[in-house]
Amino acid sequence: MIKIEKVHYTGQTYTKVNRDPALQRGEHGVLDIQLSATKGGESYEFIAAETHPTAEQLFAGAWSACWITVLGIVAQMKKVALPEDTSVDLQIDIGETGPAWFLGAKFTLNIPGMDQAIAEDLAHSAHQFCPYSQATKGNIEVVTEVITA
Repeated sequence: MIKIEKVHYTGQTYTKVNRDPALQRGEHGVLDIQLSATKGGESYEFIAAETHPTAEQLFAGAWSACWITVLGIVAQMKKVALPEDTSVDLQIDIGETGPAWFLGAKFTLNIPGMDQAIAEDLAHSAHQFCPYSQATKGNIEVVTEVITA
Protein backbone atom coordinates (compact mmCIF):
# COMPACT_ATOMS: atom_id res chain seq x y z
CA MET A 1 0.00 0.00 0.00
CA ILE A 2 1.40 3.38 -0.99
CA LYS A 3 1.51 5.95 1.81
CA ILE A 4 1.03 9.67 1.25
CA GLU A 5 4.32 11.52 1.64
CA LYS A 6 2.90 15.04 1.54
CA VAL A 7 -0.68 15.80 2.65
CA HIS A 8 -2.26 18.73 0.81
CA TYR A 9 -5.88 18.66 2.02
CA THR A 10 -7.66 17.06 4.96
CA GLY A 11 -11.36 16.64 5.63
CA GLN A 12 -12.50 15.56 9.07
CA THR A 13 -15.85 14.49 10.46
CA TYR A 14 -17.27 13.51 13.82
CA THR A 15 -20.16 11.08 13.52
CA LYS A 16 -22.48 9.92 16.24
CA VAL A 17 -25.98 8.49 16.08
CA ASN A 18 -28.41 11.26 17.05
CA ARG A 19 -30.73 9.57 19.54
CA ASP A 20 -32.39 12.84 20.57
CA PRO A 21 -34.77 14.21 17.91
CA ALA A 22 -35.02 17.46 19.91
CA LEU A 23 -31.26 18.05 19.58
CA GLN A 24 -30.62 21.24 17.67
CA ARG A 25 -28.53 20.66 14.58
CA GLY A 26 -26.66 23.32 12.67
CA GLU A 27 -25.00 25.02 15.62
CA HIS A 28 -21.29 25.84 16.01
CA GLY A 29 -20.67 25.96 12.26
CA VAL A 30 -22.23 22.60 11.50
CA LEU A 31 -23.99 22.39 8.15
CA ASP A 32 -27.52 21.09 8.55
CA ILE A 33 -27.28 18.12 6.18
CA GLN A 34 -29.29 15.11 7.21
CA LEU A 35 -27.17 12.00 6.78
CA SER A 36 -29.13 8.89 7.55
CA ALA A 37 -29.11 5.14 7.29
CA THR A 38 -31.67 2.44 7.84
CA LYS A 39 -31.03 -0.58 10.03
CA GLY A 40 -33.68 -3.22 10.56
CA GLY A 41 -36.41 -0.93 9.28
CA GLU A 42 -35.43 1.79 11.76
CA SER A 43 -33.99 5.02 10.40
CA TYR A 44 -31.01 6.70 12.07
CA GLU A 45 -29.99 10.32 11.69
CA PHE A 46 -26.41 11.55 12.03
CA ILE A 47 -24.95 14.87 13.05
CA ALA A 48 -23.30 16.13 9.87
CA ALA A 49 -20.45 18.11 8.31
CA GLU A 50 -19.00 21.57 8.91
CA THR A 51 -19.99 24.72 7.06
CA HIS A 52 -18.73 24.81 3.45
CA PRO A 53 -17.79 21.15 3.35
CA THR A 54 -14.96 20.07 1.10
CA ALA A 55 -15.08 16.94 -1.01
CA GLU A 56 -12.94 15.25 1.65
CA GLN A 57 -15.46 16.17 4.37
CA LEU A 58 -18.42 14.96 2.33
CA PHE A 59 -16.66 11.66 1.59
CA ALA A 60 -15.71 11.34 5.27
CA GLY A 61 -19.28 12.14 6.33
CA ALA A 62 -20.86 9.58 4.02
CA TRP A 63 -18.29 6.88 4.83
CA SER A 64 -18.46 7.46 8.59
CA ALA A 65 -22.30 7.41 8.61
CA CYS A 66 -22.29 4.10 6.73
CA TRP A 67 -19.48 2.66 8.85
CA ILE A 68 -20.99 3.52 12.25
CA THR A 69 -24.30 2.00 11.09
CA VAL A 70 -22.51 -1.19 10.10
CA LEU A 71 -20.70 -1.12 13.45
CA GLY A 72 -24.11 -1.22 15.15
CA ILE A 73 -25.24 -4.12 12.94
CA VAL A 74 -22.04 -6.06 13.66
CA ALA A 75 -22.43 -5.40 17.40
CA GLN A 76 -26.00 -6.75 17.26
CA MET A 77 -24.84 -9.84 15.36
CA LYS A 78 -22.18 -10.46 18.02
CA LYS A 79 -24.65 -9.69 20.84
CA VAL A 80 -22.57 -6.74 22.08
CA ALA A 81 -24.26 -3.58 23.38
CA LEU A 82 -22.67 -0.37 22.10
CA PRO A 83 -22.48 2.52 24.56
CA GLU A 84 -24.79 5.41 23.55
CA ASP A 85 -21.81 7.75 23.28
CA THR A 86 -20.04 5.59 20.68
CA SER A 87 -18.67 7.84 17.93
CA VAL A 88 -16.20 7.83 15.08
CA ASP A 89 -13.88 10.56 13.91
CA LEU A 90 -12.80 10.11 10.30
CA GLN A 91 -10.00 12.03 8.66
CA ILE A 92 -9.62 11.85 4.88
CA ASP A 93 -6.33 13.11 3.48
CA ILE A 94 -5.47 13.93 -0.13
CA GLY A 95 -1.80 14.11 -0.88
CA GLU A 96 1.01 13.00 -3.09
CA THR A 97 3.82 10.54 -3.22
CA GLY A 98 6.19 11.46 -5.98
CA PRO A 99 4.12 12.69 -8.94
CA ALA A 100 1.02 10.65 -8.02
CA TRP A 101 -1.91 11.74 -5.82
CA PHE A 102 -3.64 9.47 -3.29
CA LEU A 103 -6.32 9.33 -0.60
CA GLY A 104 -5.73 8.17 2.95
CA ALA A 105 -8.16 7.55 5.81
CA LYS A 106 -7.81 7.50 9.59
CA PHE A 107 -10.71 6.22 11.71
CA THR A 108 -10.74 6.94 15.42
CA LEU A 109 -13.46 4.87 17.08
CA ASN A 110 -14.48 6.13 20.52
CA ILE A 111 -16.27 3.33 22.34
CA PRO A 112 -15.99 4.18 26.04
CA GLY A 113 -16.04 1.47 28.67
CA MET A 114 -15.77 -1.48 26.28
CA ASP A 115 -13.10 -4.16 26.48
CA GLN A 116 -10.30 -3.16 24.05
CA ALA A 117 -10.16 -6.53 22.26
CA ILE A 118 -13.94 -6.61 21.73
CA ALA A 119 -13.96 -3.01 20.46
CA GLU A 120 -11.10 -3.74 18.03
CA ASP A 121 -12.91 -6.85 16.78
CA LEU A 122 -16.06 -4.79 16.15
CA ALA A 123 -14.06 -2.13 14.28
CA HIS A 124 -12.33 -4.76 12.13
CA SER A 125 -15.66 -6.46 11.40
CA ALA A 126 -17.28 -3.13 10.47
CA HIS A 127 -14.59 -2.63 7.82
CA GLN A 128 -15.31 -6.12 6.46
CA PHE A 129 -19.02 -5.31 5.94
CA CYS A 130 -19.12 -1.57 5.20
CA PRO A 131 -19.65 -0.91 1.46
CA TYR A 132 -17.38 2.17 1.56
CA SER A 133 -14.61 0.19 3.25
CA GLN A 134 -15.01 -2.55 0.65
CA ALA A 135 -14.91 -0.03 -2.21
CA THR A 136 -11.65 1.49 -0.96
CA LYS A 137 -10.03 -1.77 0.21
CA GLY A 138 -6.56 -2.07 -1.28
CA ASN A 139 -6.91 1.32 -2.97
CA ILE A 140 -6.05 3.65 -0.10
CA GLU A 141 -4.25 3.41 3.21
CA VAL A 142 -6.77 3.04 6.06
CA VAL A 143 -5.66 3.33 9.68
CA THR A 144 -8.05 2.53 12.54
CA GLU A 145 -7.49 3.58 16.14
CA VAL A 146 -9.83 2.30 18.85
CA ILE A 147 -10.19 4.26 22.09
CA THR A 148 -12.06 2.63 24.97
CA ALA A 149 -10.99 4.87 27.85
